[in-house]
Amino acid sequence: MKLKTTLLACAATLALAAPAMAERELTFGLQDNEASNVYKGAQEFASNLEEISGGELTVNLFPSSTLGDFKAMVAQLQAGELDMVITGYPDMSYIIPELNLIGAPYVADDFAHLKDIIAGDWGQEMSAKFEEKGVHLLDVWYYGTRQTTSNRAIESIDDMAGLRLRTPNVPFLIAYAENVGATPAPVAFAEVYLALQTNQVDAEENPLPTIEAMKFYEVQSHVAMTNHFVASAAVQISDDLWDSLSDDEKGWITEAVAAGGELNNSLTQQAEEDLIATFEERGLTITRPDLAPFRDAMQPYYDTLEEQFGEGAIARVRGE
Repeated sequence: MKLKTTLLACAATLALAAPAMAERELTFGLQDNEASNVYKGAQEFASNLEEISGGELTVNLFPSSTLGDFKAMVAQLQAGELDMVITGYPDMSYIIPELNLIGAPYVADDFAHLKDIIAGDWGQEMSAKFEEKGVHLLDVWYYGTRQTTSNRAIESIDDMAGLRLRTPNVPFLIAYAENVGATPAPVAFAEVYLALQTNQVDAEENPLPTIEAMKFYEVQSHVAMTNHFVASAAVQISDDLWDSLSDDEKGWITEAVAAGGELNNSLTQQAEEDLIATFEERGLTITRPDLAPFRDAMQPYYDTLEEQFGEGAIARVRGE
């Protein structure tokens, strides 16, 4: 009788312990800070995942490059030291060179087009290349479309001639400046405001929310809607971890990531719409040049990329 009581007590203890043993906390690294839409999207993902999974899966967020820059976090993901990371989609070109094609200016018309590309044949080939690197691509979120600010009106591509345009030290953005007739001037991000204020450079290019956050509108008088690059953020999970999950767990994560992306995308798109009116209220002039000549001007850069990735590569990415 004593043995039976002991066995029943052990069974009860194990039954109570089983849910706790099944619980798992996922670690998720981001470069973006707590004020960013991407972080808000990640919070929405974490909240939804905990609710959908009944608490079996929770998420610990590490924003503001706490775990290092995006390359360091991807390395941690590949080593199994980090479960999830979010990076720029074309930024992954450092290990998947073909992603330089989607980084080229005007290859993606807008975010809807970018999503179509990623869902299409070329995008699925890229997803397979992520897998080869030990990474499973869950989703791609909207990060904003880069526009050009300046201290003179940009009504057409002719107005770009001779403009000293600050760009990051990123090949495709330097190519944008060069091919539209501007003079690229790579300046560290933290120094852009001062460079504009002291006329070291005439112009810069960034998504509208960045222009707002960094107060570039204080030292620029015009915003040209050049739409030259659709920025996106790739939500990634360790491939080994993904393969170890049950179908239910994969479904929970997929659903929760979609909810996070929906919030991030709507916040960013709304911010872009609102900021046009806000900048106009502050006295900035918004111009909308014909973009066909801008796109045509990128052909020499496209030719360079196709020397590396094959003739017709740009058209294939665009789904043409």
